[in-house]
Amino acid sequence: MLWNKLSALYLKSRKVIIAFFSIFSIVCAFFAYNIEFAFSFDQLFPEDDEDTEFFKQFREEFEDDVNFLMVAVQSEETVFDSTFLSDFHDFTLKCRTLPHIVSSQSLTQMKYPVKTPFGVTTLPIIHRDKPDLYAKDKQRILEDDRFRGTLISEDSRSLAVTMKTIDTINLIQAQELMTSLDSLYQEYDFKEYHTLGFSYFTVELVKMQVHNIVVSTVISVILVAFIMFLLYRKPIGVFIALSSIGLGLVIFLGLLAMFGRELNVMSALYPVLMLIVGTSDVVHIMNKYLDELNKGFDRESAILTAIKEIGLATLLTSLTTAAGFLSLATSKIGTIKDFGINAAFGVMVAYLTVVLVTTATLSLFSKEQITRERKKNDFWDRMLHKVNEITKGHSRKIVSGALLLLVLCLYGISLITTNYRVESNLPVDSKLTKDFFFFEQNYTGFRPMEYAVFAQNGLRADSYEVLSEINKLEKEIKSTGKVKSIISLTDVHKSINRMYGGNQVKAYTFPSSEREYKRNKRLIDKMPNQDATVLLSKDKKKTRISTRILDIGADSIRVLGDNMQAYIDTEIDSSIIKIKQTGTGLLMDKNAKYITKNLLEGLGLALIVVSILMGLLFRSFKMLLISLIPNLFPLLFAAAILGYLGIELEAGVSIVFAIAFGIAVDDTIHFLSKYKLSRANGLSKEEAIAITFTETGKAIIYTSIILFFGFLVMMFSIHPPSVKVGILISITLITAVICDLLLIPILLRKFL
Repeated sequence: MLWNKLSALYLKSRKVIIAFFSIFSIVCAFFAYNIEFAFSFDQLFPEDDEDTEFFKQFREEFEDDVNFLMVAVQSEETVFDSTFLSDFHDFTLKCRTLPHIVSSQSLTQMKYPVKTPFGVTTLPIIHRDKPDLYAKDKQRILEDDRFRGTLISEDSRSLAVTMKTIDTINLIQAQELMTSLDSLYQEYDFKEYHTLGFSYFTVELVKMQVHNIVVSTVISVILVAFIMFLLYRKPIGVFIALSSIGLGLVIFLGLLAMFGRELNVMSALYPVLMLIVGTSDVVHIMNKYLDELNKGFDRESAILTAIKEIGLATLLTSLTTAAGFLSLATSKIGTIKDFGINAAFGVMVAYLTVVLVTTATLSLFSKEQITRERKKNDFWDRMLHKVNEITKGHSRKIVSGALLLLVLCLYGISLITTNYRVESNLPVDSKLTKDFFFFEQNYTGFRPMEYAVFAQNGLRADSYEVLSEINKLEKEIKSTGKVKSIISLTDVHKSINRMYGGNQVKAYTFPSSEREYKRNKRLIDKMPNQDATVLLSKDKKKTRISTRILDIGADSIRVLGDNMQAYIDTEIDSSIIKIKQTGTGLLMDKNAKYITKNLLEGLGLALIVVSILMGLLFRSFKMLLISLIPNLFPLLFAAAILGYLGIELEAGVSIVFAIAFGIAVDDTIHFLSKYKLSRANGLSKEEAIAITFTETGKAIIYTSIILFFGFLVMMFSIHPPSVKVGILISITLITAVICDLLLIPILLRKFL
């Protein structure tokens, strides 16, 4: 028979297998050490989306809307101090020399245009060398919407320098820039400084990735070692388990590096997943091996039985877990799709490593070398026997409780929100997060919101007719109170009008007539060094309105966008301009639209794959239903928790359902596989359920405890979505094992 031939070959090759995996893991460790980390807002854009494609074209014609870096420097009391202003001005000038910086701007560099009888001249916005003029400068600046909240805080205790970086700056360039900026900070004795921008985000979030991976790996290893010691109490048993699990993790990371896969913000889950999923496989195999040894079989027979019975079950559990992760491949969000594909691959790597290395190593040692003598009728045996009796005597109460839970879950699901905010993804208690809040409270914030404007009927995008329509829209946007900064071609005309109006605040308005517009245009055409491509396309047919909006949440911003679109449809003359909202902010917020859809599609796909696998395993429609029903409750329970606790359903959190479903169904497979095998051996229904509780039930509880605490390791993460994912999965998996132990026996008695 084929099985006999494979068994003989396996027994002869055990040491070769161990040697191969040991050598291969060393090679993989080298590659894993050099694995690359990456962060890009493009990773968060929905793929195969018309708005994404439009923005990429828009970005090529104009410039990136996140190519800025802001630094706000705080003074002790007020920025209107000669020493502070001198240092800040010098700092601003040196910012121009930083690597990958195109330009910099601050109030100490800028000047007002002033109309005189002899022509237009300029005066400093801040008279740095004339303290007697500070009071007037302060009043004038704080009255000016162009500067208040953009280049100076409203409490006048900080000044900001705005730098423009090169477009699509990469990680290495961002690290060079931030390293140089950190060195520049050290040259000054500023009270405090705050930074905001894509380069800063990139560097700090990659640091967070590295930190989370190291911390989660270390804590997971300690946890697994502790649990293995509690289970087996012998160094060799613990070593076998840890070495095979560790090899799986090293090989997985090494293979990712070999294939050129980069680690992203979700990568901190990889060590936890590999260690915990691998541990689950190890526990089931080791327990079966020890059970066979306790029955009096020799080591070779015991390990072959463990491979035949548990190896097949763990293969199916690995496939179902991988199917859960692969369901994320339907996501339109690149980071989630990559995570799902990588995690599914990792699960299969863990399975192959554990099955081959663990079994090959185990069979070389006796029971006494692996574990202490286990007592019969211990706590778990008594507890599981009692649970079995409860399912027999209180089945109606259990079913009623399940139905009540279902109702509560459905209500909780109705409370789910997708009002995602940027702050939800920032590292906890980090300088990055503190800086983000500082700019939210004192400046214009981070979220960009762009409008692309297309001139119609042969008009130029900088014509009076077009700019008049743009000015109408800007007034409507400002009236919402949610947008703190608006930049467009109208700003130049408003500034010139203010110059002609004696630099009075009320004179900062768009020209009221075409005659005023033409007067301004003549002056604009004479102005040197204009970076026209920032706001005007080369063909003069397109322009942009660039705004920054507070972090009020994706749903709230979408409502604001819908209101603006309604205004555009009814109040803006479409024969003059066409307007389309675009930008990084829109694309990131649009993910909320896809999350629910992708979640349902992914789970539907996973359900189909798992159903096929269950059908092949049990070849019974009734068994298929019995296997699926208990695993729907954990998913509903996880969704309800989101609703009741007000946790936003965003990209990072949405992976909970795929992970929970893929892992939760594993216990069901082990339980039903043992039941089916017992029935095939001639046991009655009750006898089969009883022995399944005794043998498999214990392994299920062990692995569930490991999984529970394993995912709780994510509580040590400084990445909020990872913390939420860890807690939600831990709670969900405990719910899953309770459903398995309480509902499956009842369903078996009722339908089989």
